Amino acid sequence: MMEAYLYERLEDNKVRCNLCSHRCVIKDGRRGICNVRENDGGILNTLVYGKLIAQHIDPIEKKPLFHFLPGTPSYSIATVGCNFRCRFCQNADIAQMPSDREGTLLGTRCTPGDVVDAAQGGGCRSIAYTYTEPTVFFEFAYQTAKLAHDRGICNVFVTNGYMTSEALEMIEPYLDAANVDLKAFTDDYYKKVCGAGLKHVQATLKLMKSLDIFIEVTTLIVPGLNDDPSELNDLAAFIARDLGPETPWHISRFHPTYKLTDRPSTPIQTLTTAREIGINAGLRYVYTGNVPGNAAENTFCYSCGETVIERWGFQVENLRLKNGKCTQCGVEIDGVWE
Repeated sequence: MMEAYLYERLEDNKVRCNLCSHRCVIKDGRRGICNVRENDGGILNTLVYGKLIAQHIDPIEKKPLFHFLPGTPSYSIATVGCNFRCRFCQNADIAQMPSDREGTLLGTRCTPGDVVDAAQGGGCRSIAYTYTEPTVFFEFAYQTAKLAHDRGICNVFVTNGYMTSEALEMIEPYLDAANVDLKAFTDDYYKKVCGAGLKHVQATLKLMKSLDIFIEVTTLIVPGLNDDPSELNDLAAFIARDLGPETPWHISRFHPTYKLTDRPSTPIQTLTTAREIGINAGLRYVYTGNVPGNAAENTFCYSCGETVIERWGFQVENLRLKNGKCTQCGVEIDGVWE
């Protein structure tokens, strides 16, 4: 436990947390929506500092980040907790643990130095703050990211994008890349399925872009909820217009899980249609996820069509880039390659 960053004290021992866009006003003795930040007599504490529920070495492609140091390992960490309540949460056993198990906060004690040492020892080029929501363990992520940068290790967030501008601007000097879930393109979906709001995620994405943080975007396509072609067209147009046509878009396949088990897995044709919508909107790199072996998990040169990165699932099979350029036509492929 440690005193939290980014909060303000209010009357009657209440506090306002300014870490994420819920901006919870928390009474004395209560926790915020994330269930991992608690008001103790007018002091907001983080309950998960240095309490890691997961530590693994993953391929960077698993985040997914396809245009950021491809083929390299990323030391991946998480605490329990999340500020969303997604009905389809794929990591609900840890992300929703505090909410579903009466405030339970499991984890192994660890310091930022321990994480950075483990990343270096494992030959990792980056540390990924992932699996749950890095915003809710911001203090630990911030201190770890700062130390990692001092040692030449990159930092990446896999996030729902609900952090405040204050939080993003604070960590920006040490945050190299992010994969942001843009879960849908209607506020109704965000409210009913995730317990949040669309506009704050859009604002985060645009701020990340302006701060020169490398961005990739992921959308999980859920049958009957966010698969309408007109909505997907609006979403793709937003990425192309506000983030740039060079922004990779990952269209991911839904499978029934957690509290959303009343519908089937996403049909492959739906993913194919969504990918075509992204390409027609002007996006250069559109991928289908959760479909190992599908050709659309490869990277194609947007100029000549040459396959420049071949993948199978999370593994890079063949990398045909020279100094970040297509070896066939010489055009620069957008990304961070070294």
